[in-house]
Amino acid sequence: MERQTNNFLRMFRIGAVCLLFLMNGAIAFSQDHKDSKMKKHIMVNPDDIQWQNGPGSLPPGAMFQVIEGDVTKKGLFTMRLKLPAGYSIQAHWHPVDEHVTVISGSFKMGMGDKFDANALEHISEGGFVVMPAKSTHFATTEEGCIIQLHGEGPWQINYVNKADDPRQTK
Repeated sequence: MERQTNNFLRMFRIGAVCLLFLMNGAIAFSQDHKDSKMKKHIMVNPDDIQWQNGPGSLPPGAMFQVIEGDVTKKGLFTMRLKLPAGYSIQAHWHPVDEHVTVISGSFKMGMGDKFDANALEHISEGGFVVMPAKSTHFATTEEGCIIQLHGEGPWQINYVNKADDPRQTK
């Protein structure tokens, strides 16, 4: 009888600890949800995107659309870029991690302080890349592509060679 009582008490304690753990998780989830700046859900289909020229920090020919957030402010953002065939972005870096998903077409990226066609790696449709903050890289397209960038804003691009920065010619 004493053994059954001990087993019962042990199971009761384990259950109480599990319940407290679950309650803490629910409270944390509730707090995160309450603190969210998002007011409603976002659903975007490809036909919903209204492409704009730019952004000005990329060479002419790129088109973009911000899907979520504000790329100029602190906080999460999601942006799509439409790049034409034969498009190149010279060596640059970002102050925060950059997440890239290839939506359509193909995209090539390489690491280094200078554009090097021999260092390019092909990222196919559906491919994903994370570039660590301040890592220098460059990119190009052959057939054109659509990529999705997401990360923590503000989004900034810093060219290794200032002469490559399209904002310098304005």
